Amino acid sequence: MLRGPGARLRLTAALLWGVAALVPAGATARDLRLASWNLEWLVSTATTREARNACVAGARPRLPCDVALDQARSATDFAALARLARDLDADVIAIQEVESIEVAAQVFPGYRFCLSEGRVVQNLGFAIRRGLPYRCEADLRELSQGEHLRRGVVLSLYPGTAQNVRLLGVHLKSGCPRSHLPSASAACRQWQNQLPLVAGWISQQSRQRQPFAVLGDFNRELGADDPAGLWMSLGAAGRGAGGLADAAAGAPFRNCRAGQNHASSIDHIFLGGGLQALQVPGSFQRVAYPPADARRYRLSDHCPIAVRLKIPA
Repeated sequence: MLRGPGARLRLTAALLWGVAALVPAGATARDLRLASWNLEWLVSTATTREARNACVAGARPRLPCDVALDQARSATDFAALARLARDLDADVIAIQEVESIEVAAQVFPGYRFCLSEGRVVQNLGFAIRRGLPYRCEADLRELSQGEHLRRGVVLSLYPGTAQNVRLLGVHLKSGCPRSHLPSASAACRQWQNQLPLVAGWISQQSRQRQPFAVLGDFNRELGADDPAGLWMSLGAAGRGAGGLADAAAGAPFRNCRAGQNHASSIDHIFLGGGLQALQVPGSFQRVAYPPADARRYRLSDHCPIAVRLKIPA
């Protein structure tokens, strides 16, 4: 994992209450655009070729055979994703389903990376705009449940300063998007085992009065039929230091492309520890793909989500 300079300094609660207190009259503030994007099996052409050969030979491939045989990306697909990343223009992007830093750099040139160190092909982490101070922290390994699932990735922004912000990137177990909980399904049980670990991390940040965000692919919708699931559990964990806020609250949902019929998103950005006071009103976006690009290129089954914050300088 790449490492950045600096040391951690926790914010006090006095820095966090009220935009007027955070950014006094005449003071300046820096924009921070946070995003999350699941890139759907973003792997190298060599990995795809190796897996395809294994599938044909009846050997055990590193990728599912339908991915290796039917979802390989070309250089033009990578170029299209890079154009979309440039248009997204985010300072920090939580990325999911990425094989390696080398592959991620093809989509995010000019960025630095913190990527999980698990044994899976579907790694996750952060792309950080060059010049933004950061430090890669230790992975939240417990989320992987013995390296069978994906770890959490922790990133500190502006380390060693009064503006320190901590981010947790997640990609939770798939297969339990809207089932009532508790559920008998194996996928839902694994998802439910992961949730208290995320909630515990949130509780720790809240107790420390540490500004934070949790963002990524939760593989779970928010809704009225989920009273014992994602939002209630995480919201309870974030009590204190201003609670926890869904950055998408009040924003309309839109599908990524024509033909999709999702009712809500499984990708989320939650702000806590007072960071929610810095969200620019109306800045949350779920960025749909240009129709021509969606038809022509192999992009992703997820589209980016983003929010803008005003961080006191």
